[in-house]
Amino acid sequence: MKTFYKITQFVFKTYMLLLTVFVISCGSRNSSNGSFGYKSTSVSYYANKFDGKKTASGETYKHSKMTGAHKSLSFGTRVEIVNVENDKSVIITVNDRGPLKPSREFDLSQGAFKKISNLNAGILKVKYRILK
Repeated sequence: MKTFYKITQFVFKTYMLLLTVFVISCGSRNSSNGSFGYKSTSVSYYANKFDGKKTASGETYKHSKMTGAHKSLSFGTRVEIVNVENDKSVIITVNDRGPLKPSREFDLSQGAFKKISNLNAGILKVKYRILK
């Protein structure tokens, strides 16, 4: 009977430990970056010299359009970009390749950048999620 009691106690303690680890891991996964489904990065914007030039997709770049460059997302992919400092957001369409800086995921058109910050900021910390 003592053996059965010890086994039962061991199984119960193991179960409680596993349950606790599971609950903690689920909670930290959802709150690691503040919003489920978002990733964090830095973004910048296109320089004036690119206005009117062709993008990698063949479209003409215009500062006023809500577009951006990404290294590998398909052209036409829509992405929500959120400035983490003020929660302003913009939805862009990927139509170009870039940026060249490894620390950045996107270069935004000036129009898109202005929707979430002032151009004087230059580089922003953002969170983003792919919509389509």
